Amino acid sequence: MALTPRLDLRQSQSLVMTPQLQQAIKLLQYSNAELMDYVEGELERNPVLEREDGEGSALAEAVAADNLSAYEQATQNETGPVNEADGFDSEPDGPDLMDQASAETLPSEGENPIDSDYDNNWGSADVAETDFGPSLGSGELSLGSYGGTGGRSDFEDDEFGIEQTLGSSKSLREHLLDQVGVDISEPRARLIAAQLVDQLDDTGYLSSDLDEVADGLGCPLNEVEAVLERLQAMDPAGVFARSLGECLALQLKDRNRFDPAMQALLDNLELLAKRELPKLMKLCGVDAEDMAEMVEEIRSLDPKPGLAFDPAVEDAVTPDVLMRAAPDGSWLIELNPDSLPRVLINNAYYARVGKQARAKGDKEYISECMQTANWLVKALHQRATTILKVATEIARQQDGFFQFGIQHLKPLVLRDIADAISMHESTVSRVTSNKFVSTPRGVYELKYFFTSSISSSVGGDALSAEAVRHKIKRLIDEEPVKKVLSDDKIVDILKGEGVDIARRTVAKYREAMRIPSSVQRRREKAMGL
Repeated sequence: MALTPRLDLRQSQSLVMTPQLQQAIKLLQYSNAELMDYVEGELERNPVLEREDGEGSALAEAVAADNLSAYEQATQNETGPVNEADGFDSEPDGPDLMDQASAETLPSEGENPIDSDYDNNWGSADVAETDFGPSLGSGELSLGSYGGTGGRSDFEDDEFGIEQTLGSSKSLREHLLDQVGVDISEPRARLIAAQLVDQLDDTGYLSSDLDEVADGLGCPLNEVEAVLERLQAMDPAGVFARSLGECLALQLKDRNRFDPAMQALLDNLELLAKRELPKLMKLCGVDAEDMAEMVEEIRSLDPKPGLAFDPAVEDAVTPDVLMRAAPDGSWLIELNPDSLPRVLINNAYYARVGKQARAKGDKEYISECMQTANWLVKALHQRATTILKVATEIARQQDGFFQFGIQHLKPLVLRDIADAISMHESTVSRVTSNKFVSTPRGVYELKYFFTSSISSSVGGDALSAEAVRHKIKRLIDEEPVKKVLSDDKIVDILKGEGVDIARRTVAKYREAMRIPSSVQRRREKAMGL
């Protein structure tokens, strides 16, 4: 057969990942914050899209209507019918999420730890008498309130003024500069002190090396060290430390509790972290009672004194799915309207601009914008529908957890949900990533309900690994002081309860929960720690 070039015509099939399909997959795994950012960008780029201004979400209503019958069919044999068109009560049902998760019964509707009398407000007369003086550290002068509060245009005092709504707390830098202005009078020392204040991190530790500070200011190192020693005596105690041991030592000196035994303890903090108390007692030259008092003194100190002035702001989790119990014992599942982007297609604008477009490029541009807008609306609807399907099936299969607590959490894998809703496992994995559900027992990530299984020793249903960890923690919390449970004893107790588990698994779960071994717990309880 001669090897010559030739032309052949072949027909084949292949799966092509279009840009729209790739972006739809990304939208599915986006968190609600990432999705909002993406939609905001599309609203800026696409003139056909506009933000919905209504109170409700048309997307949530459409998804609820499409999936209402699906959940009724899935739960009619187990938990009764579900009406997802009902509203959702966003009131928290209890003060502690862990207590709610482990409790046998759900909290009642009236239990609300944040109930308060909103009529019990303070008047503006007390604030008008406050003297707002100048700040020594900031160098800015705040004007007080004379006469009316300025909260209304008619100068009436029946509402709060905007000055009364502002926070009055100082930052760590302002607090320290105020003290520098009072305690340090020398210009050179003030300049060095200001430079050291700027080198503090959020926790109050000195992040720069003193040699670098001295070189940058062009002054001797001993002069910087002298200023640092004066700064370390300022409030709050422990600031300007360069290590954890130095921070704790400064606080102990402020309390007049620093002695050679404490110095030896701070020099061997790694032994304290490992709970090697006998070796620490030998190094410090104290008995068990004195060691217990020293450790208690260390625990009362603040390892990060700077955070008292600049607390870390934690963003609250916005749930994607809302869930509550219905009167007939079923669960009401719906999407959270606050986490859904409200976008619409402005057909009137598209028609008006389309008629006025004359150039070919203009027509192609407006047509492409319309196609992109249509695809985005469909992709958002499909994303919301998929999330609701997955959350509904999780609620059906984990009904025992929501009814009775964490000890009834069933083992669950992605394949179980994927087979039930006829989707691929990768789709379920993307849906459950960075998605949260608000339940009567607290807010949980959807990934939380997927745990491995541990077989039963009596031939019953397998147990969830999370439920077994809860059992181990409960046994250790309830163990008597004089009878600390070893890992082997915990294995025997769990096997008596029908849990087939190995000792190394118990040790792994215990270490994951940061629970010390039986030997360390026995030492701590014997010393009263």
